Amino acid sequence: MQEVAGALRLDTELSADSAAYIEELYEQYLTSPTSVSEDWRAYFNKFPKGDQPHGTVREQFVLLGRNSNRGQAVATSAVSPAHEHRQIGILQLIAGYRNRGHQKARLDPLGIAPREDVPDLELSTHGLTKSDLDTVFNTGNLAIGQEKATLGEMIAAMEATYCQSIGAEYMHIVDTTEKRWIQQRLEGARGQYNLSNEQKKHLLERLTAAEGLEKYLGNKYVGAKRFGVEGAESFIPMVNELIQRAGAVGCKEVVIGMPHRGRLNLLVNIMGKNPADLFGEFEGKSSSKKGSGDVKYHQGFSSNVITPGGEVHLALAFNPSHLEIVGPVVEGSVRARQVRRKDIGGDDVLPIIVHGDAAFAGQGVNMETFQMSQTRGYTVGGTVHIVVNNQVGFTTSNPKDARSTEYCTDVAKMVQAPIFHVNGDDPEAVVFISQLAHDFRHTFRKDVVIDLFCYRRRGHNEADEPSATQPMMYKVISQKATTRTLYADTLVQQNILGRAEADRLIEEYREDLEAGKHVANALVLEPNNKMFVDWTPYLGHEYTDHWDTSFSLERLKELGRVMHTLPDGFQMQRQVSKVIDERFKMQTGEIPLNWGAAETLAYATILDDGFLVRISGEDVGRGTFSHRHAKLHNQVDGSEYLPLCHIRENQPRFALWDSLLSEEAVLAYEYGYATTQPHALVVWEAQFGDFVNCAQVVIDQFIASGETKWERVCGLTMLLPHGFEGQGPEHSSARLERFLQLCAEDNMQVITPTTPAQIFHALRRQVIRPLRKPLIVMSPKSLLRHKGAVSTLDELATGQFQTVIDEVDSLNKSDVKRVVLCGGKVYYDLLEKRRAEKLNVAIVRVEQLYPYPEKRLADVLATYPNLTHLVWCQEEPKNQGAWHFIAPQLVEGVMKSGRFIKLEFAGRAAAAAPACGSPYLHAKQQAQLVIDALAIEIE
Repeated sequence: MQEVAGALRLDTELSADSAAYIEELYEQYLTSPTSVSEDWRAYFNKFPKGDQPHGTVREQFVLLGRNSNRGQAVATSAVSPAHEHRQIGILQLIAGYRNRGHQKARLDPLGIAPREDVPDLELSTHGLTKSDLDTVFNTGNLAIGQEKATLGEMIAAMEATYCQSIGAEYMHIVDTTEKRWIQQRLEGARGQYNLSNEQKKHLLERLTAAEGLEKYLGNKYVGAKRFGVEGAESFIPMVNELIQRAGAVGCKEVVIGMPHRGRLNLLVNIMGKNPADLFGEFEGKSSSKKGSGDVKYHQGFSSNVITPGGEVHLALAFNPSHLEIVGPVVEGSVRARQVRRKDIGGDDVLPIIVHGDAAFAGQGVNMETFQMSQTRGYTVGGTVHIVVNNQVGFTTSNPKDARSTEYCTDVAKMVQAPIFHVNGDDPEAVVFISQLAHDFRHTFRKDVVIDLFCYRRRGHNEADEPSATQPMMYKVISQKATTRTLYADTLVQQNILGRAEADRLIEEYREDLEAGKHVANALVLEPNNKMFVDWTPYLGHEYTDHWDTSFSLERLKELGRVMHTLPDGFQMQRQVSKVIDERFKMQTGEIPLNWGAAETLAYATILDDGFLVRISGEDVGRGTFSHRHAKLHNQVDGSEYLPLCHIRENQPRFALWDSLLSEEAVLAYEYGYATTQPHALVVWEAQFGDFVNCAQVVIDQFIASGETKWERVCGLTMLLPHGFEGQGPEHSSARLERFLQLCAEDNMQVITPTTPAQIFHALRRQVIRPLRKPLIVMSPKSLLRHKGAVSTLDELATGQFQTVIDEVDSLNKSDVKRVVLCGGKVYYDLLEKRRAEKLNVAIVRVEQLYPYPEKRLADVLATYPNLTHLVWCQEEPKNQGAWHFIAPQLVEGVMKSGRFIKLEFAGRAAAAAPACGSPYLHAKQQAQLVIDALAIEIE
């Protein structure tokens, strides 16, 4: 720009500084047109209307300049070029504070964390000097309530906003509305949190409770592990504020997932667990009525508290020591609650997930959980994440070795979540940032992260000696006053309360603990039980294999016709259309049903019976092997149609979601959903059964052991495509042996069904029977279209799931000396060969491996009076599959029978990998194991 006749003329070339200035003015103009001068407002009116991407403002400005007459003046106030240049520097300085002010903020309560110089916050970086401090400049869009201010006033406001106890990271967010919202809240406050005297007293009371419980436990149970909140006492008023604020805007449920640290304190001081019950656990008294139970800092809890908006139900999720895995479990539980309340992604249910600093940065399940947060099938409308940042991870680590990022929270930037770092020794800042985080989630339905900078006063646990690995840090900690002490001193100095009153809070809390009183000040002692699901109908049942899963034949046919009825003009892809037309014939009884036809009919009948159905996985709409086609795609406009959503009027919800490419987080999510919604069939399907290996922690820590550890029942169904088809070691085995190794105490069901009728009845049994146990289905691949793997509609309409299926051919059982037991796809290989060779060998299918059908199998084998050889045949290598599980069972069964029967194995030799990679070698091995099982002599 150049000055001409007292006005500014457009030049054809803009400097970078000038362009930045124009961008800031333009954004200010968009926010409030009257906040810029009349001349600039007239100029900006030339721009295309609408809130366009601000990254293009520069280019548009240049274009307008190039297309105008060089001699045409743009009217504006007469301002010296030097002042204009400094004004540009002011706007750059504002941007510097917004982008990097957090790097100067006083976040570490210990004051020892290294902080580097931040050049972007220096006057000289932007062409400014101290002599400019008293000069009045335009404030741009700095939200301090005035259009002009001195540079000194602006710096003071920005220092108070961005460089004190709160460090805000939000400029990575693309959405301008979200950024402006955060700016208004932060800059409008300027580090002043405006708590009333009563609010400050209440804050001190909550800090007193947090500290008081830890001191009481430390004195009463010396050396006992409790993973105390000491050093992070502000965590308790933080969670309290989140709950109360959520309740004030109509939230009905808050679901919390968190690790060990501070858990006992939250249970007692927020959720209202009776201190006497906690003391009993320290003294070794178990509250578990059955099973193994678990340590006290893994246990879940639920209660109701009162808030300004009414009663709110709190649920603390059970969690294992594999801490971060509880995150997606919480998200699934929240989604189920939102579905029940018909408020998906809304405000009725709030998830709060608490993390440790090292775990948040180090464990990939957090990335997976963030990635699902805005997807249609998994969104819950945003989560408040709290990182209890000890600054040394698990005490022994150096932050330089714990991550490659500046902050442990940087992973959250992948979904543009705002991150608010806050000093735990400033309780008022903690409360303010809790309000801000909640309100952001409430407004934008997106995740938000609070990074609570604190420290561990006792090390990793109370038996730890942290100075062994962190001598300098713990030298400072040993001399440091607690957060509660510091805040009490502040309130006394402000004459908000006297020293005696502050001390009396300590005594009153200790007296309440000793009296066994509840110390959560918002606890509802007689909660409204309509706020949560009644699980009573699903508890206390003994396991049973048998249940009537029959269904009206005429209604089956009608459902088949309903599912074949598509919207007018809906055009399917040619091959899909052929599948659907053929399925219609199957589901109306014209021809036998294949796997996909029976499975979809099972879902239809379950919906018709009034149960919700949710299915998710990486390719569940079509099915990895193109057998399901439950989601149809219009070839004309790309629209989707799900026939199962249109079974009948007012039917239960049917949800079918092709998931993100994740096993661990998605399976954990579905577990959380299933443990929250009992009146539903919840299904997770692996794209290939092998891929479930990536979610092994979910199976070990939750699915297999959740009931015995936490008395938490779950009816989740897992469909795991399993079978040796010559596709190599990574596409053959869902690791059946691992599931069987985990089986005990009737904790789950493992089946290897071989017919469409079997999967139909197994799925129906899973929900119709009031028992809730995980169901692991080793589902087939080649059997999906195998000519022998078919069932009739009558077989679906009548009967039930068969744990053992006897020989189907008309053999003379008195002549049979050799019986082959098997499960899954190998049955059809054995049957074909047996029939071709016309052998007098019976083939019995064990369709359910666990709970082991001991009586049913014994009854079947008893019908073979001259049995001398009993063979277990499997496709898997000998060290894998079911052999090591079933062999002891068979030996015991033979001994009980009192007969001399030789037990044999037929299968692949023990191997390190599940299968070979050569189709030729695979076929050779398969042929040999069939020959071995049937005892065919080959010359």
